[in-house]
Amino acid sequence: METLDQYLEKQLKNPKFKKEWDELEDEYQIIQNIVEARLAAHMTQMQLSELTGITQSDISKIENGNGNPSLKTLQKIARAFGKKLKIELV
Repeated sequence: METLDQYLEKQLKNPKFKKEWDELEDEYQIIQNIVEARLAAHMTQMQLSELTGITQSDISKIENGNGNPSLKTLQKIARAFGKKLKIELV
């Protein structure tokens, strides 16, 4: 059975797939950072919701890539982890 990394490596050879993947890379990175920070804090989505005032369903949408969080929302999430939101243009 093929691993997720192997499957992704194969799919990234397809130019159309790679283009779509590259366009969503920043969004995936934000999602990954939020999920990793929440798990590192041993926090549930509900606990994050209580700290931020963001509904658990909205946190779920953000983590699943179905949300479109504002900068203010991202700042609330960052503060809940004792962090600052940093956006760079590189």
